Amino acid sequence: MAESQLETDIPSLQLLIRSWLRERLDGEIFSWITSTSDELNAGAEDWQFFASFSGVPQHTGKEALDLSPDDLKEARQRRDRWQPGHWTLDQLGRTYLVLSITGRAQEDFLDILEKTFVSSDMGEAIALYQSLPVLPYPKQLTKRAAEGIRSNMTSVFNAVALRNPFPADFMDEGAWNQVVLKALFVESPLYLIDGIDRRANEKLARMLVDYAHERWAADRSVSPELWRPVGPFAEGEMIADLERVLHHEDNLQQQAAVLALSDSPSEEATAVLEEHRETVQQVKQAAVGWDDIGAQFNDN
Repeated sequence: MAESQLETDIPSLQLLIRSWLRERLDGEIFSWITSTSDELNAGAEDWQFFASFSGVPQHTGKEALDLSPDDLKEARQRRDRWQPGHWTLDQLGRTYLVLSITGRAQEDFLDILEKTFVSSDMGEAIALYQSLPVLPYPKQLTKRAAEGIRSNMTSVFNAVALRNPFPADFMDEGAWNQVVLKALFVESPLYLIDGIDRRANEKLARMLVDYAHERWAADRSVSPELWRPVGPFAEGEMIADLERVLHHEDNLQQQAAVLALSDSPSEEATAVLEEHRETVQQVKQAAVGWDDIGAQFNDN
């Protein structure tokens, strides 16, 4: 989504978030956060933003938002593929306050935002990284998003990588590939990465296969989700790797191999599927998709 689209949608986003907060906060707390937002919109001092941003959980608590299907539909109408369904009240409140300073000059806004990132604790960092897709100047925020990907705190990494359209929309191929690789490394679910299919690429496929070989050489298991971005680019030795997975004793691994081979344009892949018609038929009858495999694997 273009910068201009995000900027013009911010007032609508503020109204939507305000309505969600009104439904979930008692009168005094709602009055506090809305009056604070109004002061920030009017150009309050930077320290007022830092103090109020930090103090949000003390006012709102940290309950789950529990958004309805209609709420989530409205969210997507304001920002394509925005997924705040797993957010908490304090995260929503903090995002509301960040949106309250977006009317400032670009340099001033980005400066305040970066200072907030630098000084943030884990909870604040999670809220900030989750808010990236609804903030203006996304191209200026890609380096900050990359910092989140490099975080040694899995919860912070997940705030950028999972249920977040920002990486798929704005990160270059190299940075995107690191998102997927690190998700496997820290055992975060690939099916929750927005754009996992759209951003699949040949270089990533080869990197993932190399990673699988390293795991096998160390006698370690390989996530069945690894093969999802590999399938569309599978050929040659990759087909042999997938045939190996097809012979795995675990059903999820077999299902992943069938889906990946089915995604491959290679005639070799078609031949392997023909040789294993019974397994292929079982997967088709079960109507299993990549998200099903990811959910089941990560729930175990």
